[in-house]
Amino acid sequence: MQDLPEPERGRHLRLAWLAGGILCVGLGFIGALLPLMPTTIFLILAAGCFARSSPRLEVWLLDHPRFGPSLRMWREQRAIPRHAKVAACGGIALGYALFLLGAHPDAVLALAVAFALLCCAGWIISRPAQRIEP
Repeated sequence: MQDLPEPERGRHLRLAWLAGGILCVGLGFIGALLPLMPTTIFLILAAGCFARSSPRLEVWLLDHPRFGPSLRMWREQRAIPRHAKVAACGGIALGYALFLLGAHPDAVLALAVAFALLCCAGWIISRPAQRIEP
């Protein structure tokens, strides 16, 4: 890609960001339908990709009636609504329980996975909740 002229390189980069955004939207919508697949993180990534490739798709995503408010709240305040924190931590707990029941891991693996998931849950809980602007 180094031999390409600057406008061509920029076009290729925009197309890569666009493809990443479309992929993330697809994964996010799948996550909205499947219980243990995350949604919001993929849509946050999609908004970032669209910001670098397609302002029209970025606006579409940020104005989406279902997902837009959470995405705008994250972008503006780095905040996670309380109900989303509860859902995320509940999903983490359910995922861990299914992991224990389905995989029957040894104690070391079970503790390692528990530690990783607790770190994720701790990070989610540590984010501010929505701040109401006066």
